[in-house]
Amino acid sequence: MDWYRLNKEEIFALLETGDGGLSTHDSKAKLVTYGLNELREEKKQTIADLLFSQFKDLMILILLSAAIISGIIGELTDSIVIIVIVLLNAVVGFLQEYRAEKAMQALKQLGVTTARILRDGISTWIPATELVPGDVIILEAGNAVPADVRIIESISLKVDEAALTGESNAVDKVVKTLASDDLPVGDRINMAFKGTFVTYGRGTAIVIATGMRTEIGQIAKLLQEEETSTPLQERMASFGKKLSVLVLLLCVLFFVAGWLRGENLIKMLMTSISLAVAAIPEALPAVITISLALAAKRMIRLNSLIRKLPAVETLGSVTYICTDKTGTLTKNKMHVEELYFQGERYERNGLFSFAQTTAGKLMLQACMSNNDAVRDSMGNFKGDSTEIALFELAIEQKVETADWPRIAEIAFDSERKLMTTFHLHNDQIISFTKGAPDILLQRCVEIDVQSTQEQVNLMAGNGLRVLGFAWKHWDKMPEHPDCEFHETGLQFLGLAGIIDPPRDEVAGAVSQCKIAGIMPVMITGDHPLTAKTIASRIGILAGDQDLVITGQELAAMDIDSFLGQVERIKVYARVSPEQKLNIVKI
Repeated sequence: MDWYRLNKEEIFALLETGDGGLSTHDSKAKLVTYGLNELREEKKQTIADLLFSQFKDLMILILLSAAIISGIIGELTDSIVIIVIVLLNAVVGFLQEYRAEKAMQALKQLGVTTARILRDGISTWIPATELVPGDVIILEAGNAVPADVRIIESISLKVDEAALTGESNAVDKVVKTLASDDLPVGDRINMAFKGTFVTYGRGTAIVIATGMRTEIGQIAKLLQEEETSTPLQERMASFGKKLSVLVLLLCVLFFVAGWLRGENLIKMLMTSISLAVAAIPEALPAVITISLALAAKRMIRLNSLIRKLPAVETLGSVTYICTDKTGTLTKNKMHVEELYFQGERYERNGLFSFAQTTAGKLMLQACMSNNDAVRDSMGNFKGDSTEIALFELAIEQKVETADWPRIAEIAFDSERKLMTTFHLHNDQIISFTKGAPDILLQRCVEIDVQSTQEQVNLMAGNGLRVLGFAWKHWDKMPEHPDCEFHETGLQFLGLAGIIDPPRDEVAGAVSQCKIAGIMPVMITGDHPLTAKTIASRIGILAGDQDLVITGQELAAMDIDSFLGQVERIKVYARVSPEQKLNIVKI
């Protein structure tokens, strides 16, 4: 259902709830109907399943058959040796996969949270697993969103959706209904989704989906398919079949040759069986398993957890690497890359002369003072990623706030896209306003709007998120700060270009992959321009022949058209999780 198209009253009616949330009785009834709000595994392996899976390989079955036959014909030593090797192989494989499974379960437990809800009209905390559709929850900065929800109240609410959509910037959430059809997840700005995080503001929302019915639950369901065999497993199965046929033929030939020569039939039968047992390379599975286990151990030291041992070998057969952008290729941390000030553009590492001017200091002070990021006692920054980026820039330039106390503010609003703070400095009242340049420029005086807007477009064309800054002097502190009056007649300060930059090591890794014959491909839910900028910087896009397509363009393609271009497509942007999985499969 397109919940983003419905208003609050329509949702309340559909989910049989209200402003005070569900009653305890109704919530218990719905919990029985919908189940716990958790991601379920379709086929969860028990310890016994994990142990017995070590004996499913064809080579292992051949070895067990050889051990039984050896015991029957009296070769107890050979039988014991083969059984010991098979058990050793099983133990090594079981221990590696069991530890990996336990580590995965421990990681999943980190996601268990509590939620603040309205139950019987009273605010209370409950385990997030007990949420049901119709619950009214309260979201605040720092909260994990515990289910898919429709926002019904937003006080400057921003949500980090990078884990779900690949969007680098926190998304401003609104209450109004959206009229468009088939909106991708990243554009449903009046909803929030399980697994994302509130970075700023607060709000109230109605739970509309829980557990496997959430967007992240749908992704989990897509991934719960039958496992395919790795190249090593396929080769070992093929080798086992060929070896079985060859040994059987040799034994038959040996038996027939002895029979034609008049040898004793019982003697020839026992000799043929002994030959079959001797021809089986009983140490091969153990050698392969131990080698894979050692490789998996090395991977763990590099912070890579191998869940299934054969996957280690699969890495050596890779020809394409399909990678996400945010947090994988990039730092998942916004960074001020350049400033535009008084007609000049300044790179981050060239701000020394800029910071020495009076106007430059005022611009940096605006970055520091018009900010809601904080630094805790451990030195860690907390708040919206964009705010933190500006805060870090100001600290880097040794900007102080002690003599710029904040005395009032007009909070950020997603409708007007501005934030204003008032400060007392040297017995003067100074206000700083920051926000979307297209809106801010219209509120400034004595400025060439057209040329400044061209700079905004140029910076945005390079994949930067652009923020504008302005200031104003006041004779006295306004009694009731109001955006309609106190955010007009501003003096323009400058622009800041912000981006989630590539990791330092990524460009080298991409280059090494290409040299090794491996083609890296970026698949992200972020905007095409941002994706293209990052891909060009790290070398994934190397020329005009390399293509960037969006999820919408991909959906419009038939399979033949896609296959005809797939080797040239290096970046997929604004794609849904389902599309990501389909791309990898193809």
